[in-house]
Amino acid sequence: MSRANAALTPRARLRLAWLVVEQGWPVARAAERYDVSCGSSRSADRQAGSARRGQAAVGWQTQAVTVAEDSDRKALLRRGFALEYATLGWNVAGIVVLASAAVSAQSVALAGFGLDSLIEIGASTVVIWELSGTGPQRQRRGLRLIGYAFAVLAVYLLVQSTVVLAAGYHPRHSVLGIIWTSVTVAAMFALAAGKTRTGRALDNPMLTTEGRVTLVDGILAAAVLAGLVVNAALGWWQANPAAGYVLVFYAAWEVRQIFIGDH
Repeated sequence: MSRANAALTPRARLRLAWLVVEQGWPVARAAERYDVSCGSSRSADRQAGSARRGQAAVGWQTQAVTVAEDSDRKALLRRGFALEYATLGWNVAGIVVLASAAVSAQSVALAGFGLDSLIEIGASTVVIWELSGTGPQRQRRGLRLIGYAFAVLAVYLLVQSTVVLAAGYHPRHSVLGIIWTSVTVAAMFALAAGKTRTGRALDNPMLTTEGRVTLVDGILAAAVLAGLVVNAALGWWQANPAAGYVLVFYAAWEVRQIFIGDH
């Protein structure tokens, strides 16, 4: 039998509210439990109601934040896919253009940069697999294949550039090669910046790392462009195989990063 004048301490009032909110006790039962009147328990019930509304507000806010975060992540993923597909398309076109320019000018630097574009297609494909949620085992296998391809590229360029220097072979000028590498420098720098920002926002180290690879690809394009321009303007044919050695250094660095570094 509850007493109408029974007083509740603040701690007991909170305990009563907890029984009503969390345990689902009826107000009358909670009043009997603490030997108070229904009026006192209703006061605690009002506190319980406020607690329920607070919990509902917090739950709604949490749900709203979760939905917003999911929406932002989906938008970032779409941007990541778009950047990788743009890189793929550019490198596919680059293989065709560079093959034509390399054959026409007999340029080892253009041939090596064309092979690098082929390898970059594989790197972008690996990132697309990773963004699609592909398992880490397939990702590691793809990275190893890319590492082997870079090793073959390094050996090819090292031998070919050395032979060209030893034989004193003079590659011809390549206007097509100069135009394509000029545009490639700007495109790769823009794509690299987008991948780095998106990878950091997604907390995706794979995309961020591939952004650095794309940045280095732009630097390589600048090195090949410099060799082509110096050869065309000053007749320094040695600049062409020298650009090939720059590609050798880059390919060796990639092999080290894939097999020994953070990959």
